[in-house]
Amino acid sequence: MVKRIHIIAGVVIVGGLTMGGCATGGLPAKDAPKISQSSGGTLSGEIKVWSWDVAAKALQRMAPEFEKTHPGVKVQVVDIGYDNAYDKITVGLKSGSGLPDVITLEDDRISGYVENFPNGLVDLSGVASKYKADFDQAKWAAATSGKGLFALPWDSAPVGLFYRRDYFKQAGVDPDSIVTWDDAIKAGEKIKQVTGKRLFVADLTTPDMFTTLLQQLGQGYFKDGKVAVNSPAAVRALTLLKTLKDKDLLQNEKGWDGRVTATKQGKTATQPTAAWWSGTLTGEMPELSGKFGVVPLPAFDANGVRTSANGGSALAVTSQTKNQEAAWAFVQWLLASKDNQVAMMRNEALFPAYLPALTDPLFDEAQPYFGGQRVNRLFADEVRNIPPIELTGDDSQAREILKKAVSGSLLDGDDPKAALDEAATRIASATKRPLAQ
Repeated sequence: MVKRIHIIAGVVIVGGLTMGGCATGGLPAKDAPKISQSSGGTLSGEIKVWSWDVAAKALQRMAPEFEKTHPGVKVQVVDIGYDNAYDKITVGLKSGSGLPDVITLEDDRISGYVENFPNGLVDLSGVASKYKADFDQAKWAAATSGKGLFALPWDSAPVGLFYRRDYFKQAGVDPDSIVTWDDAIKAGEKIKQVTGKRLFVADLTTPDMFTTLLQQLGQGYFKDGKVAVNSPAAVRALTLLKTLKDKDLLQNEKGWDGRVTATKQGKTATQPTAAWWSGTLTGEMPELSGKFGVVPLPAFDANGVRTSANGGSALAVTSQTKNQEAAWAFVQWLLASKDNQVAMMRNEALFPAYLPALTDPLFDEAQPYFGGQRVNRLFADEVRNIPPIELTGDDSQAREILKKAVSGSLLDGDDPKAALDEAATRIASATKRPLAQ
């Protein structure tokens, strides 16, 4: 699922729950309900699923196929829209009523909901642990909290470097020569000198690109439960961005619309982002067909990781379900299936987190929009390399505080280490978490 940039509403909601002092809305905390093993009986009844946008379309298309194999079960898929999705989910968890059997959750929401509502989602580890080796391990980690698994991964979001073939050719730069971020900086300087185009678009008032780079280095905002936004890896990530900004290689644009418009207008030579960007390019910029290619994300070190993650989602079973077995059967049928995951990739461009699906010939097909390049194979090969990171219920609050640190460094010239030290202190104070040493 496409990673939405405008996630302010969810930040306020989850952050507010954390600061409210009562995670479960005044009810005594209980252990999460668990699914152990299926009874093996015939499934029947109705289940309701909440989702939005292209994910909802995929579910609506696939539900009748599930019903054919489970004729006693009726699946109702409701597109609740993205803008109000997390308001509705939060209200349902807080009140203990009103939620469907299955909900879609973006990866960065799962831990927050589990921590704030420990009995709100069903622990799937008893029935799903057998699939662990078959899923993108970064996604599996995102769906895990404590010893439980509270969602089954759906779509993955490996990051690569999309580039303009024409700008690189005009500047005499070989895209395959970009192995490290130092290489990217040198290429960016040459391309800007020849074409006048900056290297890539970024909203310098948000920590989005900083977060992507931090995961590339194998870390999230917290490490072992402690605040780690001023770790050596974090300082290195922000320093890279400041270097790019100081060399005038970043095109500062506001939000999602700014990024799309700047790309459409050809303002930059590359864009480091996830596989789902392919859908944005082909859907919104068909006139640019043949002008783009993709290479792996530049590494920080010569033999370093050449990908990260930006987005992705999962399906969770809520504790309010009255038909737990049917709900799990649907989630399992949809997501732990090569054929079904490939079908959703082909029809809705939802990049599978289920690794067996990535061996399908679909991923080896040449894509005319990208000059015949097998772009999906490149991303499929990188999925296994996405570094798993620690996610917590305080990530949204940390992200809000990091806005000042990132924008201060990139727009006001603040020292990256000093800016991140201040942010770490503020996050520790706000979350009551210790600082990592």
